[in-house]
Amino acid sequence: MNLPNKLTVLRVLMIPFFVFFMLKDIPEGYGKWVALAIFVVASLTDMLDGKIARKYNLVTNFGKFMDPLADKLLVCSALICLAASGALAAWMVIIIISREFIISGFRLIASDNGVVIAASYLGKFKTVFQMAMIILLIADIKNDYYEIVTGTVVAIALVLTILSLIDYIYKNRNVLRNDDH
Repeated sequence: MNLPNKLTVLRVLMIPFFVFFMLKDIPEGYGKWVALAIFVVASLTDMLDGKIARKYNLVTNFGKFMDPLADKLLVCSALICLAASGALAAWMVIIIISREFIISGFRLIASDNGVVIAASYLGKFKTVFQMAMIILLIADIKNDYYEIVTGTVVAIALVLTILSLIDYIYKNRNVLRNDDH
């Protein structure tokens, strides 16, 4: 197993620890800081594994499958924990996770037709804002300015989630066309 794939596996293995520290009531609030550190490290492994794989031509089928799955597991776990703690509205989490299911379904259909759909810049911006949103919500610093910034980032992440879905469907609408009839 190459280094990028090991980083992907490491990211998946970090998720249960992240969830534990997010949900466990640890005195003096240290749990959220441990969870935040785990989330940041896991997010950095996502960026790092892709760069290494592309730079050293270490792209594998395992990586193509597991890397996006690991990302979705990490983000969805964080969103569900944030909803459970009341830090993020459940309807927002449903929108974000629904988008991921829709895109995954699209990719599956495209793959069955021999089409590879690359991530768009809008989708990458969405990911950056979702990660920033999660980090800000976990840190949960009680300060008026911080809360305004967090609210703004949450709104931008939600808008980018919806816009990237619309963009994705529009650009790849031919995937849903059935030429068998």
